[in-house]
Parts: sequence; structure tokens; C-alpha cells
Amino acid sequence: MQRFVAIRFARALLTIALVVTFAFIVLRLSGDPALMIMGPEAPPEVIAAFRKAWGLDHPIWVQYLDYFKAIAQGELGRSMRDGRPAIELVIERIPATLALTIPAFLLKMLLGIPAGIYAALHRGSAIDRAVMITAVAGFTVPSFVLALLLVLIFAVQLGWLPSGGQDSWRHAILPIVTLGFGGAAVLARFTRSAMLEILGQPYIRTASAKGVPWRRVITDHALPNAAIPTVTILGFMVGSLIAGAVVVESVFSWPGVGRLLVVAVANRDLAVVQCILLLVAMTMVTSNLIVDFLYGLLDPRLRSKGAEA
Repeated sequence: MQRFVAIRFARALLTIALVVTFAFIVLRLSGDPALMIMGPEAPPEVIAAFRKAWGLDHPIWVQYLDYFKAIAQGELGRSMRDGRPAIELVIERIPATLALTIPAFLLKMLLGIPAGIYAALHRGSAIDRAVMITAVAGFTVPSFVLALLLVLIFAVQLGWLPSGGQDSWRHAILPIVTLGFGGAAVLARFTRSAMLEILGQPYIRTASAKGVPWRRVITDHALPNAAIPTVTILGFMVGSLIAGAVVVESVFSWPGVGRLLVVAVANRDLAVVQCILLLVAMTMVTSNLIVDFLYGLLDPRLRSKGAEA
């Protein structure tokens, strides 16, 4: 078990390091922050002073080492726009993002899991086909297209809900539905597939042949085993709560972390972008670690395989 945990932690740290490295290199190759912030009309000496003040005049490998040294000391940098610590700007936006993502996550589970189970238990029926058609539509339609469609229908044509902002709880309805619908579609598809696979196992047929009531076969045997692959999807969804809100927050002008990321990327505010990407990476890695540990507790064979990997 100790080796299993050690391997998982080592992989998690490696993943975070790779994400941070990739973001660091891409951000510095995509444009000069000094020109973006100071403007191309700024005098050369002003731009040079800006680069020197923020360490941008050093070779990229020196900047890279300095950045990792700062992370090791708990320093995530300051915004090039207003000089505030990047972590403060991100923390200010987290409540707004959670106000969307947590209800959306609950909506995904309340819609997707029951729909997938019901579709599997009524395979081939009209309801099964309707669930799968809806799931495929929700899975394939981009979130920004769905968001614009909802705005067109419920905000523009019907006038029932506002199209953006954060003034009241009514402003959160359309973003939550947009975030929840796609995730519910994914959950419905995976839950249905997992249930169908379990229902086709010999022990299910054996339990039915022995006269065990079908309701008990489902609740005692099918559902617990079908829940294992579903945990993986839920873990991924928990890890992507912040990353998944980027597009939706931008469309609905919601002042969360996702919108902050878009603005920071446009302004080449390196410290803010790196801080958000580090937060996203840590969230996803942590959720995956929890899923791995749950798997290890539920199935000891996975612990032995993980130790051998």
C-alpha cells in the first residue's frame, strides 16, 4: 500500500511540474508582456526598464529556475497590471466560480446517473433512445454554442432570465444549466455503458437464476459494480470544475476564475495565468489521487497493479 501511495504521489508531482513547465514556456514564446502592457508606442527605455523590473531580460532558463525557486518558497508572483499578488486575485474569484460549478456538478449527477441507469434497464426502448440522443447532443455541442442558444431563447426571445452578470441568483441559472447539461450527458452515456456491461456478467445471470428478486440484483450487485467506472468520470469532473468554467464565464460575463484567466492571457499577465494553471493542475491531480485511492480501497488488485507499474 505504501508503494502504491508513493507511486501515485510521484506521478502527481511530475504531472504538476510538466503542466507548469509547459505553461511557462508557451506564455513566454507567445508574445512580449512588456509590449502588451506598456504598448508598442512606449519608449524603448521604458520597455527595457519594465523587462528588467520583472526579470524578463534574463535568459528563459534563468527565469524558469527563478520561478520554481519562488514556488518552493510559496511565492506565486505578482500581477504585472496592478502589482498585487497573483494568488490574491485568484482567491477573490474562486467563490464566484464555485457558485456556478458546485450546483452544476450536482445537476450533472442528479440528471446523468439516473438517466443512464434507467436507459440501461430499458435498453432498446423509446426512453433509452431518447436519453442517448440527448446525451450525444449534450456531449457534442460545444458549451459556448449551448450558452448562446440558451441566451437567445430564455434571455432574448422569452425574456425570462438575464443574459449575463452576477447581480442576483437568476443570473446564475443559465451558466449552471450550460455547465451541467454537457456533464450530465457524459455521465448518462458512461453510466449506461457501465450498467449494460455489468448486467451481462455471469454472476448477474446466476443471481437471477437462483430466484433473487430483480430489484435486489440491481441494488446489491449491478449498481455497486457499475459505480466503479462512474467514479472515474466524477473524479475528472471534480478536477475540471475550474477549467470547465472558462468559456461559460466569458459568455455570461461571470466574474470568476475562468474569466480572469481569459483576461490575464489576453494581457500577458504571466503570474496570474501561471497561478491559475497551477491551481487547475493541482485540482485535477488531487481529484485523480482521490479516485486512485478509492479504487485501491475498493479493489485490492488495483493496488498490486499500481505497485508493479
